[in-house]
Amino acid sequence: MRAVTIPIVMLLSIATCGLAAAQDAMRGQALAERWCANCHVTDRSGTSTVQQGPPSFSSIGLTSDQLRTFLTHPHGAMPDFALSRNEIEDVIAYIETLRQ
Repeated sequence: MRAVTIPIVMLLSIATCGLAAAQDAMRGQALAERWCANCHVTDRSGTSTVQQGPPSFSSIGLTSDQLRTFLTHPHGAMPDFALSRNEIEDVIAYIETLRQ
């Protein structure tokens, strides 16, 4: 009985992790649409209202760790939105979905 229970528990944990990641990315998308879309292209459309503006989210070439550092500290001409750690993780999760 125990040999069957362990694989089932493992499968449920993997499924739950996938659901949590999707929810994080959805929250990240909402944050991006609210705070970032005025300057960045935050979806896969490729259209922007800003000429030669900041990079689109799908073209950002930073790793997750680099993004985390970048979003944690004030940078350049970007407004300092003071995102929480969870919000930063959500935005990174959303950007990662655009790279797939």
